[in-house]
Amino acid sequence: MARGEIDGGGAHRGSAHHDSSSDRGRSSVDGGCRSRDPGAQHLDLNFRAINYSAEVYLNGHKKVLPKGMFRRHQLDVTDILHPNGQNMLAVLVHPPDHPGKIPPEGGQGGDHEIGKDVATQYVEGWDWIAPIRDRNTGIWDEVSVTVTGPVKLIDPHLVSSFFDNYKRVYLHCTTELENRSTWVAECSLSIEVTAELEGNTTSIEHLRTEHLSILPGARSKHTFTELFFYKPNLWWPNGMGKQSLYHVAVSIEVKGFGESDLWRHLFGFRKIESHIDSATGGRLFKVNGQPIFIRGGNWILSDGLLRLSEKRYRTDIKFHADMNFNMIRCWAGGLSERPEFYHYCDMYGLLVWQEFWITGDVDGRGDPVSNPDGPLDHDLFLLCAKDTVKLIRNHASLALWVGGNEQVPPDDLNTALKNYLKLHPYFEKVGEDDKTLEDLNKEEKDPSLYLDGTRIYVQGSMWDGFADSKGGWTDGPYEIQYPESFFKDDFYSYGFNPEVGSVGMPVAATIRATMPPEGWQIPIFKKLSNGYTEEVPNPIWEYHKYIPYSKPDKVHDQIELYGTPKDLDDFCLKAQLVNYIQYRALLEGWTSYMWRKFTGVLIWKTQNPWTGLRGQFYDHLLDQTAGFYGCRSAAEPIHVQLNLATYSIEVVNTTSDALSGVAIEASVWDLEGACPYYKVFDKLSVPPKKTVSIVEMKYPKSQSPKPVYFLLLKLYHMSDFGIISRNFYWLHVSGGNYKLLEAYRKKKVPLRITSRAYVRGSTYEIDMHVQNTSKKPDYQNLTYRNVFSTRHSGGDIDLASFDSDQAAKEVKCRSGLLQRAGKCFSKEANSPSVTIINGTEVGVAFFLHFSVHAMKADRKEGEDTRILPVHYSDNYFSLVPGEIMTINVSFEVPTGVTPRVTLNGWNYHGGHTVH
Repeated sequence: MARGEIDGGGAHRGSAHHDSSSDRGRSSVDGGCRSRDPGAQHLDLNFRAINYSAEVYLNGHKKVLPKGMFRRHQLDVTDILHPNGQNMLAVLVHPPDHPGKIPPEGGQGGDHEIGKDVATQYVEGWDWIAPIRDRNTGIWDEVSVTVTGPVKLIDPHLVSSFFDNYKRVYLHCTTELENRSTWVAECSLSIEVTAELEGNTTSIEHLRTEHLSILPGARSKHTFTELFFYKPNLWWPNGMGKQSLYHVAVSIEVKGFGESDLWRHLFGFRKIESHIDSATGGRLFKVNGQPIFIRGGNWILSDGLLRLSEKRYRTDIKFHADMNFNMIRCWAGGLSERPEFYHYCDMYGLLVWQEFWITGDVDGRGDPVSNPDGPLDHDLFLLCAKDTVKLIRNHASLALWVGGNEQVPPDDLNTALKNYLKLHPYFEKVGEDDKTLEDLNKEEKDPSLYLDGTRIYVQGSMWDGFADSKGGWTDGPYEIQYPESFFKDDFYSYGFNPEVGSVGMPVAATIRATMPPEGWQIPIFKKLSNGYTEEVPNPIWEYHKYIPYSKPDKVHDQIELYGTPKDLDDFCLKAQLVNYIQYRALLEGWTSYMWRKFTGVLIWKTQNPWTGLRGQFYDHLLDQTAGFYGCRSAAEPIHVQLNLATYSIEVVNTTSDALSGVAIEASVWDLEGACPYYKVFDKLSVPPKKTVSIVEMKYPKSQSPKPVYFLLLKLYHMSDFGIISRNFYWLHVSGGNYKLLEAYRKKKVPLRITSRAYVRGSTYEIDMHVQNTSKKPDYQNLTYRNVFSTRHSGGDIDLASFDSDQAAKEVKCRSGLLQRAGKCFSKEANSPSVTIINGTEVGVAFFLHFSVHAMKADRKEGEDTRILPVHYSDNYFSLVPGEIMTINVSFEVPTGVTPRVTLNGWNYHGGHTVH
């Protein structure tokens, strides 16, 4: 039972806050003729979500919050409050009706009983999480108190329509209104649209007021006359352009009272369409008329115990944007995510695929076979579905609705959802921009009158352009693969794979921070008679759902390629090497077939909502694995890559602009620091939205190759040698391994690191200027003339792409409501700090990675001193002799803590302090 206090002024003491993306104003009485009318002002106690039902006791009065995990509850407590005294509040929450039991053998969704309720299904356990014993019973989302006047605004709906090739744009808005008074309310309903310009300047784009009367106790809808915009700034997904957002405010004034209610939202002008592509059979998405190749991930939820916060959502979503992803799939066994999640997807440009609460494992198959009829209360399911649509439909990032995971809802629910989410005629077909607004109005009512009307509904995650489009078991696989397998034509047969997964071991510090010492034991490598290795993990790792780096009979152990690991640190470091290769190859393999065979891929899965040991790019403590940076490299909008099956060098251009006047530099480096192969392929052109094979790599075929070697590819502008894409590989000859790298760990390659810090309050941003100072074998090579081209992405500055002369410049101030969580720093940086890491040998500084720690004089042995989360412009990187890179590191530190940045690497041990 939760208890709290509300003071007589209506402010909730404790967890009350309001939505980051849609704010409701707190109205106050302005002294008008009806200001003292006891029915003129209303105070609502709002529960945005509870699990599963509850009774609310306020000053001895009982109110019931009915069943359903995904619905909002609003209680008018105006007549219950003591205006001038203390108010006592208690909430008794009841668990789901069918919490179920966990069979000894476990299984997806336990005994599937939870599927009889409209609730999350992962709480009975899955192959990636242990069961949540209390099924997350409780208040799991925000509680707020709002004050309105006699008329309340309810769920305004914003829709944009586009004409004349996106030059002529209309904003449509419909809102519900409720008159809670006992008299006819004469109202002035206004909509204001503003845009933020440079600095703190705001431009009012539109202001319209319309008048209406509302009968006592009535609830009605009002549709504004559409607002016209000429060439507004459009919202684009990550990698396609800026995430432009407008501030929309809807307010209502009541004659004799003043402002009665206010609603605000950040809105992006964009049009999302999709159809089944005839060439690939996959669903092809278009945003603002431009096709977008989908590279994204499956989202489970931020935290298994639903300790959700706006700050964590921001980190989660920025991490996905940092990986250059453009879509997140919200899996059906988890949540309808909170508006804060969508707010940051809007800000960072992540399209969202949102599923309802149906999964094949719990709703139609499994062991035991689950109930195919879905939840027992279908009316409750549909009520929650409609309320969820209203809660998040105004977000630009929301791309499509899907009925369920690997299953479709029961026939009646599926039919109802199709009807609820039917498209307005304007949004039914791709390429209908030639219609006039007059034709649109004659054809159908205003699109904002629909429940949604703008996004498709697909009945299941493997239907209608996903997997085999028919619901066959055609997603996956989910285990370790040979890297070259992703490039082979027979690896996956369908146009869009909604789930393909792999390994995801975190760093050793996370294991030590989350497990007792007996959990620090690495797997036993058991040799089988067929030559494969079976990994036997300790029981704690098994409980945490460890997925091995071997697949006996299919894939040889990929960690063993580097030699049998000695201890936890050795195992986790080698796992990071495999993570990087595995996920880079996965995305590069898919983009190698862009539009020819595939329209998109979503990786299973991006994160873990607990301390799990499988399929993740960052752990529950928010430290990234090397796979994070393998994805970041592979999913660049413009990318140079090596096809591991054909050994052809390819250029991927996912942008709408053709590349011309570019060149590729390919250099091979051996473990002695020599460069046995060097080629430049110049005067290249690459069409937009294409993957082009440039040339076959002649090394190692053309000469006696080294058993292990490094390959550096650089795509650059010939005009100024500015690098567009850089990609570094470590490779072995066919049938070989990486065991020679073990001796390479002793190689001492010198480094020079110049760092500058920009500090504002508790926020640090540090530029780490890293140079491999070992002797260059050939000064004529263009490697040493290349500089990093400046790239901007939706308002954020990617400091890793600055050239050496730019590295010490100030970070541009990115203040303002609409900027993408930017930070503004003083022009005055700290004095540069120079760190020299001595070494006498020539070679590649291999697999360098930074981390940030708290400086502690009384540090205990084994204590986790990491400061998390940290955003790196790149990490787990390598530098050839003479090469220079700038890595930007940004983070916040707790009060009173002094941070230090350390550098480790394959041949850099002990944590060199560099700032």
